[in-house]
Amino acid sequence: MEFLYQYGIFLAKTLTIVIAIVLIIALIAGISGRKKSGPKGHIEVTDLNDFYQAMFDTVEDSVLTDAEFKVLEKERSKKAKAEAKQEKLVAKRGKDGALANTKHRLFVIDFDGDIKASQVDSLKQTISAILRVATSQDEVLVKLESGGGMVHSYGLAASQLDRIKAKEIPLTVAVDKIAASGGYMMACVANRIIAAPFAIIGSIGVVAQMPNFNRLLKKHDVDFELLTAGEYKRTLTMFGENTDKGRSKFIEELELTHTLFKEYVVEHRQGLDIDAVATGEIWYGRQALEKKLVDEICTSDQYIMDQLAERRVVAVNYALKKNLVERISGAAETSFDRLVIRWLTRLMPNRPPV
Repeated sequence: MEFLYQYGIFLAKTLTIVIAIVLIIALIAGISGRKKSGPKGHIEVTDLNDFYQAMFDTVEDSVLTDAEFKVLEKERSKKAKAEAKQEKLVAKRGKDGALANTKHRLFVIDFDGDIKASQVDSLKQTISAILRVATSQDEVLVKLESGGGMVHSYGLAASQLDRIKAKEIPLTVAVDKIAASGGYMMACVANRIIAAPFAIIGSIGVVAQMPNFNRLLKKHDVDFELLTAGEYKRTLTMFGENTDKGRSKFIEELELTHTLFKEYVVEHRQGLDIDAVATGEIWYGRQALEKKLVDEICTSDQYIMDQLAERRVVAVNYALKKNLVERISGAAETSFDRLVIRWLTRLMPNRPPV
């Protein structure tokens, strides 16, 4: 009994400390949030030509002899001067306010999608910034990773990519790991889709699931009342008694969403046998190429490397400011997502979680 008493005291103290810390963090975050009224984020631009060149220089400096490195440096310097001279001659501001440039640009965007497509706010700001300077001679590369999620969220994300095509700027989507369901809804917008050999592609389908506790409530004599106005305001419920009529209506709505999804894919991927691929199945990169879900087998890093000599390659990202509470909750959510994925992987070792 003494042990239990001491253990109870320990738990009470620990809980008190944790609650106090959370309240202090929330208070600080609230005060700082009221004081700051500036922009919610800022644009970050990284010159990938410089980034890769610095990396190459480090390796070359280590493996080449002094004589070989001097020759290489001389050739680079000569080429850089020639390019700079050419750019000075042709760079001018046109009537539309855009700068002419001899070296066309490749704008690189990263999109890592969760169930809610939370990065869509950053995506729309990034695209807005790019559209201000990009021309039809440039190209946008979106490095996409998403297993899908909410229909309306990914519909909005796909619409943001549509803005790029509406300006007649070539759009390429690169899938290194996964673009399934809502992820593929985004990917199909592109003029060209490239994928790694074992990237997961497809899942053109719709899924919905929920538990029902009605029998459990009845067993314990718990009444549950659900009041609605409108015959189909609520078709299925977690706590009420579901009916065949409500279930049929719910399935009808799922089928409608699936039909809209298929029509959207066909609109952007003409020539695709939609009935063969819109079964909810997934395929790996090479299989997806055979089914015309993607256009080329290639990783995003290789695609960027191939463009360095001919284009100016810049990574653009709109970084949102997060207060202390958001940073802590975001870290906790990420850790939880990783635990869920590990758990699913152990449950289904022969099939990737999608």
